[in-house]
Amino acid sequence: MSLRALIEIRLLPAILVAAIVIILPLFFPSAYYYRVGVLVFIFALAVVGLNLLMGFAGQVSLGHAGFLGIGAYSVAIGPMHFGAPSWLSLFAGAILSGVIAFLVGRPILRLKGHYLAVATLGLGLLVAIVLTNEAGWTGGPDGMSVPRLVLFDWNVRGADAWYWIAGTTFVGGFVLALNLMDSSTGRALQAIHDSEIGALVLGIDVARKKLTIFIISAMYASVAGSYLALFNGYITPDAAGFLRSIELVAMVVLGGMGSVVGSLVGAMVLVVLPQVLTIFHEYEQALLGLIVMVFMIFLRRGIVPSIVAAFAGRHK
Repeated sequence: MSLRALIEIRLLPAILVAAIVIILPLFFPSAYYYRVGVLVFIFALAVVGLNLLMGFAGQVSLGHAGFLGIGAYSVAIGPMHFGAPSWLSLFAGAILSGVIAFLVGRPILRLKGHYLAVATLGLGLLVAIVLTNEAGWTGGPDGMSVPRLVLFDWNVRGADAWYWIAGTTFVGGFVLALNLMDSSTGRALQAIHDSEIGALVLGIDVARKKLTIFIISAMYASVAGSYLALFNGYITPDAAGFLRSIELVAMVVLGGMGSVVGSLVGAMVLVVLPQVLTIFHEYEQALLGLIVMVFMIFLRRGIVPSIVAAFAGRHK
């Protein structure tokens, strides 16, 4: 196969995702659908980062919403307490998340299995507690308002504007994730996922690779959190809560661990389904749980990997 053909195959998922972002608004009958689309792309961005950590490197994180909360509060605290513009606060939040991931990741990534899961859970709970108790900075349990994003004298407002910002950012994050997985680092992460001992034998610096992907994953979540806060115009400590972390993990598993496309599908299912099921009122949560159970029973590898495997099996 020629180099050009290989490049085209590698870029095909990114082209399809970009096409979805562009075409979807043609079928939106109202601004409400733009809002749902924004939420899908914001959470999908965070899930892509978490999928890099869990699906490719095999490292479980149950406190990833902590980085989401750091990013969210950075765009609230920066403008309010330091007079920094929102876009600069967004980058500052991503850098802060990366630094915290670096400092915390060095000791906790030495752990494995449920020990690692509990350690990351503790990290997420710690961030949520700090955001709740530091009322002078964060507004406490009631949260705080978030100034609108201003870019080159453009005051960003409206779900339609945010749709294109969130969609474009997600496509960029999607392409970066694909390139990372096709790089030597991506291949090293897959080796670590299969066997850390085998990776060490091959000369891979396991500790360094795991720390690197943990930092990248944290920065993905931070940017997503900043977007969520700027879009809603308000933020509370719930953004960094345990239930939010579990929701992110559920999106990864539902869409398919190790599938970058699955990150979008998982986020889409868990963002869109609750909106659809509101017509059932008090049965909404029960039906959502039942549908997710059915997906996992019949599509055990996740939606995207299971469908791809079934399609490949038919064409052998």
